Amino acid sequence: MQGAFTENDLTHVVEADKAHMWHHLFQHKALETSDPRIIVEGKGMRVWDQNGKEYLDAVSGGVWTVNVGYGRESIAEAVRDQLVKLCYFANTAGSIPGALFSEKLISKMPGMSRVYHTNSGSEANEKVFKMVRQISHKKYDGKKHKILFRDRDYHGSTLAAMSATGQEQRIAQFGPFAPGFVKVPHCMEYRKDELGLGHLSGRDFGIAAANQIEEVILREGPETVGLLCLEPITAGGGVIEAPEGYWERVQEICKQYNILLHIDEVVCGLGRTGKWFGYQHFGIKPDFVTMAKGVASGYAAIACAVTTEEIFNMFKEDPSDPLSYFRDISTFGGCTAGPAAALENIRIIEDEELLNNTLAMGERMNANFTALMDKHAVIGDVRGKGLFQGVELVKDRETREPADEADAQKVVAECGAMGVIIGVTNRSIPGYNNTLCFSPALISNEADIDLICETVDKALTKVFG
Repeated sequence: MQGAFTENDLTHVVEADKAHMWHHLFQHKALETSDPRIIVEGKGMRVWDQNGKEYLDAVSGGVWTVNVGYGRESIAEAVRDQLVKLCYFANTAGSIPGALFSEKLISKMPGMSRVYHTNSGSEANEKVFKMVRQISHKKYDGKKHKILFRDRDYHGSTLAAMSATGQEQRIAQFGPFAPGFVKVPHCMEYRKDELGLGHLSGRDFGIAAANQIEEVILREGPETVGLLCLEPITAGGGVIEAPEGYWERVQEICKQYNILLHIDEVVCGLGRTGKWFGYQHFGIKPDFVTMAKGVASGYAAIACAVTTEEIFNMFKEDPSDPLSYFRDISTFGGCTAGPAAALENIRIIEDEELLNNTLAMGERMNANFTALMDKHAVIGDVRGKGLFQGVELVKDRETREPADEADAQKVVAECGAMGVIIGVTNRSIPGYNNTLCFSPALISNEADIDLICETVDKALTKVFG
């Protein structure tokens, strides 16, 4: 029968994939002479491909998503039960899981109060941009409309989200982009010479890096800038944590110039760094927070734009004005599977104390990689927080010249051949796609962490000697 397959023979599935699938972030020329990798099953930290090969997944589904691991029957059951009861109704009305999840989420976010449901991180970020643009028209005659974003940060794949993305290769050939988006410098201390701040370190560097944002604001005109959009820890741009002093100064600048602060937690949110949200490590009080990947650990599509009651109230001040409210909809923001899965996802993180585990296992991973620096001169820097770690590869530690992207990719391939899937900054920043990325599930144990690090050790030896 056409289309039939068995778990022991996936030949037809492979043929159908090669004939009809358009994979993400992938050059398909290779599949003219080879087969695609098809992930067939996952359990806990492991996944299996069509050939039965087992992998330890050190990137939680390839893109920092499956936070509580594979095969969670309780999440699947929660989704199944909800779909039978009510699968969907547009979010012009409410739903039971939508309301209960929003309540639960807000309990983890002091100072925030309102949740706007969407279906992806890109869309969640665009909702914030639209809210800010509407506020600009409502309160500032449209003048305070500019949105600042940071070099090396990534905010999504839609046109406006790309307009706010500081990764040249990610956005190459997709322009022209939306007007009113302005880039500010990164805050990467390891690459501080690029900022002209090589003479500073620690808190002094952090404050100076934030002050470079102020310079851009003054150049553009504070009366034209409505939003500053930042990742709490830069993800695909190299796993970059801001130094001490940076976030305190950023918030002072935003307050001084009446600029709203948007924290993009699409990667860091829901436990990845050892707190519910990355910004909670740094004393940040945001006006907007967006999230997606870990919200339901990939068991259902859901993303959120969260804001304060103060922002929310701006959109109901004048009910006599037919344009006064937020005239926006996300079709699949009305799906009930997402919040049902997200509620169970949060329960698992709470009951299994996965935030504490993430901190402990993150410290172990960081220490393991730091220890490898004595053996591998190619490791220039080890950085990260919780189970979100990066290892930057360099040709020379003194000059910090980046390792070639091709060599970093070879390390990924060698790890894969040994049964461990890791990540790497990928066609993002010209000349700087040299950081290995690690984001194993929050359920990782010591043996998992050690196996990941030991495999990287062997791969570095194979590639660099």
